[in-house]
Amino acid sequence: MKRDFTADAPNTVWLVDITEHWTGEGKLYLCAIKDCFSNKIVGYSIDSRMKARLAVQALDNAVARRRVAGQDVAGCIVHADRGSQFRSRKFHRALTRHGMVGSMGQVASAADNAAMESFFSLLQKNVLDRQPWRTREELRIQIVTWIERTYHRRRRQDALGRLTPIEYEAIMTPTATQAA
Repeated sequence: MKRDFTADAPNTVWLVDITEHWTGEGKLYLCAIKDCFSNKIVGYSIDSRMKARLAVQALDNAVARRRVAGQDVAGCIVHADRGSQFRSRKFHRALTRHGMVGSMGQVASAADNAAMESFFSLLQKNVLDRQPWRTREELRIQIVTWIERTYHRRRRQDALGRLTPIEYEAIMTPTATQAA
């Protein structure tokens, strides 16, 4: 990827990463996948364990959501850090099953996935650090609500010409059916 986190069309380059946050019940993990074309979080998975299954579920979720929107994902480059979940056989089999190409950053180079880290920074500021979370379910609901309601539909981004990810995809891919 050479740190070029841009794309001229949807489903060309996706970024994937995992973040964690403490609740009163223990840690909650979020694996999110971001499309570099629109900065939209196209898929995610949330669980109490950080296993390969978390990454595979996020990938399967992204593919299913794009297919519902009538979009093909074959050939899409999926860029990750070198976390064990993304190096696992399960994750590589899922990439192959969907006709996607895996890409990994260099060892100990946070800048290789900076575009995904910026999303997690926003999530941290707007949800995770706002209050102590008693339960995993309470935090899960807040994460999903913030992604689907605020990040996708209300948060205007300079890189998108002051449009939201949903608006940007609707305008820039007018022939494609858009999943709301």
